[in-house]
Amino acid sequence: MIPSVDEIISLPQIKKHYENTTHHNIVECIRNVLEDSRREIIHLSDEQISQYHLSMEKILLKIDEKLIEKRTMSLRSVINATGVVLHTNLGRSPLSEEIKDALWAVASEYSTLEMDVNTGKRGSRYSHIESLICELTGAESALVVNNNAAAVTLMLSALAKDKEVIVSRGELVEIGGSFRIPEVMEQSGAALVEVGATNKTHLRDYEKAITENTGALLKVHTSNYRILGFTQLVSTEELVKLGKKYHLPSLEDVGSGVLVDLASYGLSHEPSVQSTIAAGIDVVTFSGDKLLGGPQAGIIAGKKEYIDQMKRHPLNRAFRIDKLTLAALEATLKIYQEEENVIKRIPILRMLTIDKDELYQKAQVLKEEIIRTVGKDFTVKVEQSFSQVGGGAMPLEQLPTYVVSLQSPKFTVNQLEEKLRRFKRPIFTRIHKENILLDVRTLLEGDNKNIIDALNLISNQ
Repeated sequence: MIPSVDEIISLPQIKKHYENTTHHNIVECIRNVLEDSRREIIHLSDEQISQYHLSMEKILLKIDEKLIEKRTMSLRSVINATGVVLHTNLGRSPLSEEIKDALWAVASEYSTLEMDVNTGKRGSRYSHIESLICELTGAESALVVNNNAAAVTLMLSALAKDKEVIVSRGELVEIGGSFRIPEVMEQSGAALVEVGATNKTHLRDYEKAITENTGALLKVHTSNYRILGFTQLVSTEELVKLGKKYHLPSLEDVGSGVLVDLASYGLSHEPSVQSTIAAGIDVVTFSGDKLLGGPQAGIIAGKKEYIDQMKRHPLNRAFRIDKLTLAALEATLKIYQEEENVIKRIPILRMLTIDKDELYQKAQVLKEEIIRTVGKDFTVKVEQSFSQVGGGAMPLEQLPTYVVSLQSPKFTVNQLEEKLRRFKRPIFTRIHKENILLDVRTLLEGDNKNIIDALNLISNQ
């Protein structure tokens, strides 16, 4: 039943592919499809063999699919209909659409990465963003590395290598991917000294642990979990006061890096970077791609004497950010600098604070579009549900939302989920009680059309 490679490659349906790819790639895809067919036939029973038909049309369709798959980027844009705003597996923060031109210009052309246009001499890549960070946070100096784990590692290695760093036992968090604060500290060369209990740590616990080998006092914001009930934490102000008393640097990892007061929008309170700096902390670290809404980065801000030590440290070069991250971060920070409509202009902040009535309207629009286009093949409803912040931020926060619920008589819920996920622009959803849920909170402009296109294709299968 299986045709030869030469037989297939001579067909006119194959010749069209030479416009987009090479002879080698076409032959490789043909061989892969024929091998798949061979494996399929080998595992058929005698009864199945007698009824089996391998058409050339089926082979050509699979070759088309293989060639499209080969040309398609593995890393590509998707539609996030899960309702998880900071979805780590889907790239966390989508960048603001308005910074696209600035980012592409730096990516596709030469740039002022390390060139001072005023003097014509070599400059510093950090000059593009340091003053912005200081202006927005109130810090004396700032530095940016490739993620927040790197920021904490560099901070501890530069300021407390071969010394002890005191931290509350209740703040020894795992930050994702099985990386834990004690392990990060170990790699930095600092020795961890745990104080207090899981649920309660007092200032006296820190003070009792201070010795002549103490290098720093560390506070870690537990942004990805909460301990409730009989609890006690040492405040940033208390830690700063204790550090000054013993001439020790006070350090804090605030994690999510929020620069606006989200509590005024009904969300849980998160310590802002500005308030942490204002409390007198010597060095603070935070992420660029969580509640800040920028690219993946680890931002370090604080007292100039400590930031200067980190700038000179060998790990700084190993952890430094590239021009694309710099461009995306600078453009994002400039939105904050302008202050006007920040919540609307930063996608993550817009998704987190969107009004429930607006979400209902978005869900109704999507529902009507689906019914109008493919309504005969799907049961479509608008239902109330909850979204999540995600990304290790605000773990107890449940965001009231509206979802479009889908069922199909032709496919099981798992089949429908897979077909949406394997669409040319993958659509990620969630399943609840045998329904596919499309959470409109995390849908971006233009996503509705892609969802309709995918459902239209599925309904015709």
